[in-house]
Amino acid sequence: MDAAGRTLATARLPEGAAGMARLHAMIGEQLGEGAEDAEVRVGIETDRGLWVMALAAAGYLVFGINPLQASRYRERHSVPGAKSDTADAHVLADMVRTDSHQLRQVAADSAGAQAVKVVARAHKTLIWERTRHTQRLRHQLRDFFPAALVAYPDLDAPDTLELLARAPDPASAARLTTARISAALKRARRRDIPGKTALIRAALRAEQLAQPPAVTEACAAVVRALAAVLTALNEQIKVMERQVEAHFRPHPDAEIILSQPGLGPVLGARVLAEFGDDPARYACARARKNYAATSPITRQSGKKKTVLARYVHNDRLPGALDGQAYAALNASPGARAYYDRQKAREVSHHAALRQLANRLVGILHGCRKPALSTTRPPPGPCPPARKTRPPLDNPSPWDVLGRPGRRAPALSHRHAADQPGSPGHATGYCTGRLPQCVIVPLPAAASRSALRAVASDPMPRS
Repeated sequence: MDAAGRTLATARLPEGAAGMARLHAMIGEQLGEGAEDAEVRVGIETDRGLWVMALAAAGYLVFGINPLQASRYRERHSVPGAKSDTADAHVLADMVRTDSHQLRQVAADSAGAQAVKVVARAHKTLIWERTRHTQRLRHQLRDFFPAALVAYPDLDAPDTLELLARAPDPASAARLTTARISAALKRARRRDIPGKTALIRAALRAEQLAQPPAVTEACAAVVRALAAVLTALNEQIKVMERQVEAHFRPHPDAEIILSQPGLGPVLGARVLAEFGDDPARYACARARKNYAATSPITRQSGKKKTVLARYVHNDRLPGALDGQAYAALNASPGARAYYDRQKAREVSHHAALRQLANRLVGILHGCRKPALSTTRPPPGPCPPARKTRPPLDNPSPWDVLGRPGRRAPALSHRHAADQPGSPGHATGYCTGRLPQCVIVPLPAAASRSALRAVASDPMPRS
């Protein structure tokens, strides 16, 4: 399709190198001698895969379009709801022709970030699969062996799976000896083994309703199979967790991400995987928050105005950010204070965590700004200080005073107590105009007035 909307050529391309070569040939025929200087835009309903990588490597502008966007755009061309592959291709081409300024170009993430994304998503998918198989096991036991649900509260634990694989029906479970149950609990490193063994034996030998023998035998076979699947999933989840850490640690952004409260190697890898490491992907902190679905949306019509949470989002990223916000309640005093302020406004637990995650995403964006530098700012007077939004931790630790010329929220400063060999927390401030920024650590006992006095110095000393 050209700039005027005329269809130049149509074809159904095969997958692989043959299809890509044919696509290049078709584009070359239409462009002619000016192929080197022409700008080719490609719309595709995915943002990953071999085709996306090959198109971006060839120099095309690739736009990953959400299928829901394409479905809504299709209604402009066909109100009755007709759909075909040819019509869908025409819709995608027309979208990148007219609305490319509203679409998000496929991010140019590094190979390291893409590798982290692969292993982090695979690790999370295995966890989801374990949850699904655990629910199936629970449902199966409820149908013919309810005593097992009382005896084994944690169905995906190694000791539970070992005992269920050995005794998957009520009759065989009632014959389990104290020594065998104790050995399984010991291998799982349980505490109070004698007490737990007595409770398990009592629950398995209690009276319960039973299915006919044929049904019980069939259900026991299903339980044994599910226990084997869960055992394999537990092992592979540990394997993938080591792979996640091995790919995440060498990444250049790992140090910044791990400095945020509530983020460890696993959650940090998920955050990096879903945000990416392309420095030009997010124009501002608001764009990053919108992609993370932590910022609200506003619906306004006339005098009616409603502010709602974002429910259309990448399911993996909000889960990681919720986990970060929940872990930050114990890792950061400021995060705890911010959460308590939201709860004092009678906000629900999940909404308070989402607002805390929204602040943490803004701090992460400020820390990952490519224009920021930890070098000394050039000599010269700074403009007079202006009032800024209170930082997350006020007044210590995590206290960072904003300076003029900076739009982003206050930057975070990692707890000094989190670093090896440090005696306690620290407070820092940010001074100077972008693109130069200096983070100067100060003692935790420093007063607010002392911080402002130091911030007025254009050439600060630590």
